[in-house]
This record gives sequence, structure tokens and C-alpha cells, in this order.
Amino acid sequence: MPVHIANVRVRPKKAPPTNLCAGQLSAMLGCWAATKDLHNTGTCAQAAQDLFHCMRVTPKTGKVARPSINYHLAKLKKITK
Repeated sequence: MPVHIANVRVRPKKAPPTNLCAGQLSAMLGCWAATKDLHNTGTCAQAAQDLFHCMRVTPKTGKVARPSINYHLAKLKKITK
């Protein structure tokens, strides 16, 4: 019994990127908007330190390996012809 595959595509769902330091960033931006302390010398110094610490500690997300299911399905289609 032959297997017929016509233009089969399987794509993973894309998850939106997550920002782990979003709270610290919004705190610093809010401080800047409220006090106009753009050089972080006065009241915004602690918010800036919190953001810098979060950015240092948070692991970097590297490039995620793409699944090769579409490649293998294309090869299977060529083999079954």
C-alpha cells in the first residue's frame, strides 16, 4: 500500500519573547519620568542598580535549534515518489 504525501508542513507555534527584567526597566523609566534624573545620580540610582543587577544575573537566551521535521518530510516525499 503506497503512502501519498502532498505538501505536508508542520510548523511549531512561536512563543512571544519574555523580558525577565521588565519590572526593573519599568521602575527605572517611571523614575526618570517622575524626577527627570536621567544620569541616575539622585533618586533613580537604586532603580538603575536593580536593572543592571537583573541584566547581569539573567541568563541569555541563545538561538533555539529549529526542528528538522519539514526537511525530513520533504525527503520522505521524494523517496515515496
